[in-house]
Amino acid sequence: MTTVKKRTPEPFGTVLGIAPGDVPVYSSDYDSADESQLPDRSAYRHYLDNIYMGYKWQCVEFARRWMYINKNWIFADVAMAYEIFRLRKVHDLKHNRQLPLQAFRNGAQRFPEPGCLLIWEAGGEFERTGHVAIVTEVFPDRLRLVEQNVGNYPWAEGQNYSREIPARISEDQGYWLRCSFSDANILGWVIQTSDTEHAEDPAASDPQLHAIRAHYAAPARDRRQSWLNVANPDEAAYVNMMGGHWLAANPDYRDLFFTVSETTIEELKRATNELHALYMHATDYVLRDDERLAQFNIPQAIWPKIHQSWNNRRNQVITGRFDFCLSENGLKVYEYNCDSASCHMEAGKIQGKWAQHIRCELGEDPGTRLLNNIAEAWRHSGVDSILHILTDDNLEEIYHALFMKEALEAAGIECRIIQGLNNLRWGGNGEIIDTEANPVRWVWKTWAWETALDQIREECEEDSLQGHLSVAANTRANPRLVDVLLRPEVMVFEPLWTLIPSNKAILPVLWELFGDQDYLLNTAYRLTDEIRKKGYVQKPIVGRCGDNISIYDSQDRLIAETGGRFVSPHQVFQELCPLPVVAGQRVQLCSFSAGGTYAGACVRVDASPVIKSESDVVALRVVPDKEFLALD
Repeated sequence: MTTVKKRTPEPFGTVLGIAPGDVPVYSSDYDSADESQLPDRSAYRHYLDNIYMGYKWQCVEFARRWMYINKNWIFADVAMAYEIFRLRKVHDLKHNRQLPLQAFRNGAQRFPEPGCLLIWEAGGEFERTGHVAIVTEVFPDRLRLVEQNVGNYPWAEGQNYSREIPARISEDQGYWLRCSFSDANILGWVIQTSDTEHAEDPAASDPQLHAIRAHYAAPARDRRQSWLNVANPDEAAYVNMMGGHWLAANPDYRDLFFTVSETTIEELKRATNELHALYMHATDYVLRDDERLAQFNIPQAIWPKIHQSWNNRRNQVITGRFDFCLSENGLKVYEYNCDSASCHMEAGKIQGKWAQHIRCELGEDPGTRLLNNIAEAWRHSGVDSILHILTDDNLEEIYHALFMKEALEAAGIECRIIQGLNNLRWGGNGEIIDTEANPVRWVWKTWAWETALDQIREECEEDSLQGHLSVAANTRANPRLVDVLLRPEVMVFEPLWTLIPSNKAILPVLWELFGDQDYLLNTAYRLTDEIRKKGYVQKPIVGRCGDNISIYDSQDRLIAETGGRFVSPHQVFQELCPLPVVAGQRVQLCSFSAGGTYAGACVRVDASPVIKSESDVVALRVVPDKEFLALD
């Protein structure tokens, strides 16, 4: 019997070969990475000439680096490699201009060419991310390419390409590529050209698929009928808060629900995944410069802890919520509630049970996997002992905490809910303990960090925050919030660094870095003529729940405003993108992330132009495209 010797991948960072243009291709065998040289995720970020290329040594990093070195072009940052297929422009750094990109589906009559980008869709060998390579040579029966993050083996002597894949020209002169992996698929290729013949049409889908539609369920015969299971603590708390078995507090919305198409929900998934990555890049950019960080109006005393949190815990984010406007201009993001977002239970449990109660057979529930997705994020969180859920006695916080407790327990994490801080005390060794003497090591809080900081500022008036951070205050009768949340041995969720992406001061940074990204709205720290053209929204950088928002038209006339407690001179100005009016209501589309990827969706509605804390969640259903177009 012949023994086949298994090849061993080259160690991380080893040069596997040299691509045309004298560009090295590196091994991305992460199992062999040296933790002393690459201690955290930040160390994997690769810059060339102070331009971010990507993470060492992934496929997108190589494609961006090859294009930069050979052509002096850079394409927009993306969350997943397959999203490059949707890019329609590349930045020419030498001439400071945008050049058009066109995408050609596998089998297109325009053949790939040397220097173009070859794109794989997500799935199989390339899991959720897809893949990208650079084409170097094109033949009728095969194609050669260069790439990273596949194989991690050195090239044969004299070889100047990573591998070659089979090709065939069809009878109609289409160029077809067969993937080397049986469980993966090649989407096509992206070429820098203005010629759109045979290219994908980015507006090919029916515009009616990008709408939100309203429907009314037949009123229940007996509105007092129970449909939530009050034997479950979270549902009982929800019924207690709502004063009955209602999804919406407003009686006008209790029979109302909305539908979107499968095309829209797929776009929402892409937007969620891509935007999370862009917000993370922007956060890193802010934390590299104290002048940029100063724009966020965060106490300077905790800057070092934010840096520490980002360096050590950037992958421990559990869940957040994006707020979108869906209009004829496509999806536009307003902001990312990355820290202690709300509406999870409404989206992940209540809207589905409401649809069952009214026997809705139209479409599917987009929140059905939200709890499971959050549980999966907790499984990868690193929590290795009891987690304490900190909440107030606010009714909404209570059911939100109970919903999160269910997700934690589904992940196999033991947890305790602590209302207020009266049930915490100092232990004999100076640690904080609960009433059962369990040390507080892991915490998830229902409050946003900004809300907590307001209380911390009050607590630390007599002993400055800076002084508290340098000397542990464990001599008091009861621990304060600052003692719990800012102690080095306590790991808090969401991590402290989420102060940055949740702060609206991140919005001008995103526009500065990624202003050609379709999901973003032009936003700046000062009102510009460009923003004023369409009207604009003035927002406090630390505002929440729609408080203290002012909306103006292009003539600076006030259209609408909200009150609140976030009056501050620190503002941002965002171009106006009004929520669509459907069935007389303003409708905001929301998506949830779990572990940084799409996890579910819902809608919030209000008669006013601004969605606020008291705005209702009503049920959302996702309908197949053909069925959606046939709806009245």
